Amino acid sequence: MSRVLFINAGSEGHINPTIGVVQELIARGEEVVYFTTESFRECIEKTGAIVRTVDGEKFIKAFISGGRNYLLERVNGLLLTADIVIPSVLEQIDGEHFEYIIHDSMFGCGNLLAQILNLPAINSCTSFAQTEEAFNKMLDRVSQNIPLEFVKEINDEYKRLITMVKEKYNVEIHSPYEVFCNPAPLTIVYTTKEFQPFGEIFNQSYKFIGPSIASRFIQHNVDLTEIKGKRTIYISLGTVFNQAIDFYKLCFKAFKNSDYTVVISIGKQTSPIDLGEIPQNFIVKQYVPQTEVLKYTKLFITHGGMNSTNEGLYYGVPLIVIPQSADQPIVARQVTSIGAGIQLKMEDLTANQLCEAADHVLSDLSFQKAVSAIKESIQHSCGYRQAVKEIFTFKHGYTV
Repeated sequence: MSRVLFINAGSEGHINPTIGVVQELIARGEEVVYFTTESFRECIEKTGAIVRTVDGEKFIKAFISGGRNYLLERVNGLLLTADIVIPSVLEQIDGEHFEYIIHDSMFGCGNLLAQILNLPAINSCTSFAQTEEAFNKMLDRVSQNIPLEFVKEINDEYKRLITMVKEKYNVEIHSPYEVFCNPAPLTIVYTTKEFQPFGEIFNQSYKFIGPSIASRFIQHNVDLTEIKGKRTIYISLGTVFNQAIDFYKLCFKAFKNSDYTVVISIGKQTSPIDLGEIPQNFIVKQYVPQTEVLKYTKLFITHGGMNSTNEGLYYGVPLIVIPQSADQPIVARQVTSIGAGIQLKMEDLTANQLCEAADHVLSDLSFQKAVSAIKESIQHSCGYRQAVKEIFTFKHGYTV
């Protein structure tokens, strides 16, 4: 048995794929100490892991304080979380021993903690993987859009922060890539090489294990008999950027007179009361057991979060992707490039456009053919079980 330190202060899209991995690690005899925020304590404790927390409010405040307009500002935001995460983790594990660390690809200062603790590291990548070369090209491209008066200010802040990290924690940061992508000797990527853009360029340190879909220990709040055998459309903008009352009302207008049964997950920040009268063919909930609903869904209208997209494709559901932020435009482009759906823009979207797009995707058999092909490759991947096989191979390589 090994003791495993797992660091993940991210959102549901970063947490959910790891649940099956943690369950499988524990089933195979590992002891997992999992650092996250308090809001995820219950779901992680149910895996059998020992849960410890960092201050989620302070973490988000630090991350946002770096700025939201440009990629390098977000890098700075991640560096600002170091003073929230690192002292808390080090204090709580003082005197304990771990054989290896698994850390999120973005949140939790995983690369830094691996250096401080001198532990073999595994990167848990819940988005598309990125090589350093590709990341640097993207950073150069998007940096061209920064007004000149802000460039020096943002770069100076980056230099100040990496100097601060070195002085406080005695670790070197060599590039924004290290901060944003937390590279490690082994990277577990929760999609298939077929769906990963330019999947062929990645070396053997990247393991594409497919979607990691496991029980999330949450009670169902949707009567699935209401959607079985129906022409069901499922709509969700994820768990972060889902405060979109106007969009939900637009969905009412688009589909209220249709023969579709429409399930909408509106998130905890919005109350169904805020939406006014709900059409009879709609089921509106603040939370939906997504993987269960997708089993009976004919069309998924999604923000294009990596986790949601993978789950839709896993169950063979064509997609309409309406990206909101982060990596979602990249995911949307990949969905359209493989023919598994179409992309719409939230700006100026009308009810007629949404309804016509839904009819088009559902009536054009090419979408279902493309989705069936990617579904086959995804379901042939072994998900979290393959992830743990790769982790054990990696672990044994460090202990022989």
